[in-house]
Amino acid sequence: MPELPEVEVVRAGLERHVVGATIAAVDVLHDRPVRRHPTGASGFAAALTGRRIVGARRRGKYLWLPLDDGDAILGHLGMSGQLLVQPASAPAERHLRVRFALTGTDHGRELRFVDQRMFGGLSVSVGGADLPPEIAHIARDPLDPEFDDAAFVARLRKRTSGVKRLLLDQGLISGVGNIYADEALWRARLHGERPGDRLTRAQAVELLAHARAVMNEALAQGGTSFDALYVNVNGESGYFDRSLHAYGREAEPCDRCGTPIRRVAFMNRSSYFCPRCQSAPRRARTTAGTTA
Repeated sequence: MPELPEVEVVRAGLERHVVGATIAAVDVLHDRPVRRHPTGASGFAAALTGRRIVGARRRGKYLWLPLDDGDAILGHLGMSGQLLVQPASAPAERHLRVRFALTGTDHGRELRFVDQRMFGGLSVSVGGADLPPEIAHIARDPLDPEFDDAAFVARLRKRTSGVKRLLLDQGLISGVGNIYADEALWRARLHGERPGDRLTRAQAVELLAHARAVMNEALAQGGTSFDALYVNVNGESGYFDRSLHAYGREAEPCDRCGTPIRRVAFMNRSSYFCPRCQSAPRRARTTAGTTA
């Protein structure tokens, strides 16, 4: 599933290629990606035709394109969604679901939503140009200039859940997915099951710094790609998977100590860690009660 750096790569591409364009026509080829629009595919198309795209923004893993009437196109890529900018003459992709014909761009480009598994989707957010109300509950992410480091550290250290679970809590911090959580924890030498309230302030600050660093590094390389499903708006895959230290490296030697990386089940996914560098937390001691 695309994570924050991948989604930011797509956002930046949309900002370069579609901002300022007018939506001349909308062709919904499959209803499922617009299932959240209350008036269906025809209403979705009617609401957007003639509107001008005035921005490209992101919160966590959600993207939105503010429009000139104060509404926005809100999108989530899900597991396999792609937003591609293509010449109008380019052949249709196999899993093309929604096509936006654009005017005011070079050579009559199209914005295309392609989604093989169709867990992603698009919707019209009424009045959502500044921030769609549908995602107002999602916390800011570590790459957001307005992210409050001190508040995050304080909230993290009050929670009793394992720190990896907390990194994936979109109400606490957005955009950190399974891959980058494992990488940040490896860099911080922390086991994912360490409770948040058992972290020192210095450990919490260091973990946040590593999460931010690993995502910035991935962003610089175009994101992480393990298959052909993640691409940016020009159809190019990211290459950060070549720089991973933990995720996807089961049984390979740890880059620090040489101990084989271990994989365990975690929330219907997998966690990867070094059992030596990231020692499991000790269980809290219990004392037997006494009677008079």
